[in-house]
Amino acid sequence: MNGIGMGPVTPHTGTEVLGTPVPGGEVEVLTPRDVPLGGLRAMTVRRTLPQRARTFVGAWCFIDHYGPDDVAETGGMDVAPHPHTGLQTVSWLFSGEIEHRDSMGSHAFVRPGELNLMTGGHGISHTEVSTPDTTVLHGVQLWVALPEEHRNAGRDFRHHSPVPVRRDGATLRVFLGSLAGDTSPVPTFTPLLGAEIVLEPRAGLTLDVDPDFEHALLVDTGDIRLQDRLLHRSDLGYLAPGAPTLTLANDTDTPARAVLVGGTPFGEEIVMWWNFVGRTHEDVVRAREEWEAHSDRFGAVEGYDGDRIPAPQLPTTRLKSRGNTR
Repeated sequence: MNGIGMGPVTPHTGTEVLGTPVPGGEVEVLTPRDVPLGGLRAMTVRRTLPQRARTFVGAWCFIDHYGPDDVAETGGMDVAPHPHTGLQTVSWLFSGEIEHRDSMGSHAFVRPGELNLMTGGHGISHTEVSTPDTTVLHGVQLWVALPEEHRNAGRDFRHHSPVPVRRDGATLRVFLGSLAGDTSPVPTFTPLLGAEIVLEPRAGLTLDVDPDFEHALLVDTGDIRLQDRLLHRSDLGYLAPGAPTLTLANDTDTPARAVLVGGTPFGEEIVMWWNFVGRTHEDVVRAREEWEAHSDRFGAVEGYDGDRIPAPQLPTTRLKSRGNTR
């Protein structure tokens, strides 16, 4: 997904901080902002990363949450060829279907409960289009920043269908990392966790987690308590490293669903602009120039009927690198 839309990532301040995060301490609640992805009938997403207060959760650097989106009204998703550098894209759907094509020749479909992970280290381009049979589009798009030693990695694409795991009134699908006795076979460049969790009505769940990880829970539907802190739809609840367990509870009479992400703290700073992740202003300028020049760096996407997306103009000021503020 061209998650940035047609301009730079602008961190926002939708944060309710319940004290400074401490090991095993209080939950920091990050609220989303609405971002139109562009077009005459723009599909709107809810963005919780990045923010001024937080750039990363582990190496996760970007979270867009969208839908349920009535395709008859919005036209669905039709993202023309666009580039990426220095990151991995993670696509996860709750409903609908998206057709993926990329410049390494991958042609795949994203369906509910299935992971599509694309690595665009040195450079890749791709398209994402909701299929004609899709009536409601609903899911998340996440980015993972690649560490310095791997940020120029070669193109790669992985598809994985995790087997559901049942635990104490909950169903989990672990698409990256390990949780609840299940481990995803999909390799990552830094220690990561990604899982969908559905809690039945009045269900409670305690999960053993890696205390070296920081974690964040994105609520998709319903209300969920994380470490006894109530999170509402589209809230992202952050917990600092140090907690050996996570406790989730659904106190309502309807099911609740969330996506849990985590990882070891990412100790690097990045420059993130449009669809590029670099380390310096010059990294981004070079990537933009090469995309506009139709460089082989990004390859070409076959099978998409339409023009590729031109890069927006760079801001007049120098792009600054950012890391977590605490």
